[in-house]
Amino acid sequence: MNKILLVSVNASYMHTNVAIRSLKAYAEKILSAEKISVEIAEFTINQPVGEELRSIGFTEADAVLFSTYIWNAEYVCKLLPEVKKLLPDCILGAGGPEFGYSAEKYLASISDLDFIMFGEGEKTFVELAEALCGGKKISSVKGIYFRDTEGKIKFSGEQHPIENLDELPFAYPEIQKGDFDSDHKIYYYESTRGCPFGCAYCLSSVDKRVRFKSLEKVQQELKIFLDANVKLVKFIDRTYNLNPDRYIPIWKYILENHNGKTMFHFEIEAEYLSDDALAFLQQVPSGVMQFEMGVQSANKKTLKAVNRSDNVELLAEKIRRIPKTIHQHLDLIAGLPYEDLESFGKSFDFVMALKPDALQLGFLKILNGTQMADMASEGGWKWMETPAYETFSTPYLSFRDVAFLKDVEILTDAYWNKEIFSFTMNYIYRKTSPWKFLSALTNYGKEKGTFDQARRDLYWFSLVYDFVNDEITKKKFSELNFELVVELLRYDFVRSGKKGNWPAWYEHIYDKDRHKSLLDENEIDRCSRIKFANSEYEVFKYDVEADFPEFKKGIFEVLIRY
Repeated sequence: MNKILLVSVNASYMHTNVAIRSLKAYAEKILSAEKISVEIAEFTINQPVGEELRSIGFTEADAVLFSTYIWNAEYVCKLLPEVKKLLPDCILGAGGPEFGYSAEKYLASISDLDFIMFGEGEKTFVELAEALCGGKKISSVKGIYFRDTEGKIKFSGEQHPIENLDELPFAYPEIQKGDFDSDHKIYYYESTRGCPFGCAYCLSSVDKRVRFKSLEKVQQELKIFLDANVKLVKFIDRTYNLNPDRYIPIWKYILENHNGKTMFHFEIEAEYLSDDALAFLQQVPSGVMQFEMGVQSANKKTLKAVNRSDNVELLAEKIRRIPKTIHQHLDLIAGLPYEDLESFGKSFDFVMALKPDALQLGFLKILNGTQMADMASEGGWKWMETPAYETFSTPYLSFRDVAFLKDVEILTDAYWNKEIFSFTMNYIYRKTSPWKFLSALTNYGKEKGTFDQARRDLYWFSLVYDFVNDEITKKKFSELNFELVVELLRYDFVRSGKKGNWPAWYEHIYDKDRHKSLLDENEIDRCSRIKFANSEYEVFKYDVEADFPEFKKGIFEVLIRY
């Protein structure tokens, strides 16, 4: 019997690799178990190389194949020559978007690598397994880059994709067997393949042949996740909402059969949400769905240059109609054509005006095989030549500009995405430009060495407190009520968790007797020690919990429960 090991090196322990699972499940459906054994091994980029090599070596596999992406390519390149030392007779291969679209580069630089699979892998993997069993040459397998007898790199010809996705078995048989981690793993799921759009920077735009699993098949597989009470299922369909006659019934099935626990994540092209879809979403409660929506830019010239719709008005209107019970994650990309700092700032404010639960500020990656790669080569972009191919500078952004945006990204994550500063920032962003405020805070942080040191939540409180009490800040943001900002900052601080010590900047207005009195009024049946341990009492000069606290000044008691 021949043994094939499929290896994934994930970004974190929480991730699961659906690609290697799909290869294994499809091969086991087609091939005889008596001839071939397929095993999978998952590691993370944070594990020591030696630890992973030991696990791989103990398998004594006849063939070892790695699943590659931009985040694990460097790590895999370290592993490959070492695997050959441990298993000198094994056939060593790789697949996935990173090695697949740069096959000639990787085969030329890694002599121990025998082949690279290109494109959709299930059929290629079955042919490869059959070739290993039958003693055939790898060159006979469609969808393979290999070296011929003279050492020249050749391609065996593209493999036809699977047209009927219902042929694919469910990728997670371990869930059906009860051997899985429901609370600490993210399970990825695909109901479609291909993407009809042509975004210049995206590899998904290369394959425009969209294929769908049947509704019946999707519902059967979603039932497995729901019955198992898994915590998070991420649809990896490049654009989930292509056909309302299909995607709305899937949502309806989820809502009608929801278990009260599983969150479903979808990548949405919000502009194409139908009125029926938006009407349906109004009945979706919290904790069922989350949407990731790529805005990328609000500059119409930029959007046209990368083959995206420039109807930002319609996009904004659709996003505003999505209820807040659905967690909304919006994306921007820095480094696109015609987007300088001023333009990017407008795009940033455009997105923040939509009040996303999270704003991901990403940076353009110049991926081999995309239209953007040709555009960048000819147009003056500079970027990393190794993964993750991130942009250093563009004709519109200098290296210092990009570095500045990196710092803005850090502050966006700290002051918005983590939701620790919600009350403070909701007021500030309502009264002034988020971009103007974060840009000024970024420059202030650079002066204080913020981005050159380790930072915890307590530090972020101190930084913004010092910033809003700086005289230059007060002159620059005269539209803000700084007394209120400090009160909101105090409220965000105290509601973020029970404090052992109070920082120097925090004015703690405390009355133990009043604290006890309020607890007795609201929690009669609990003992005093537990009541105090799980609550805090504070007095504020404004009604910090009001929608418009600037209009409610006075003395306001707040009992915070943890």
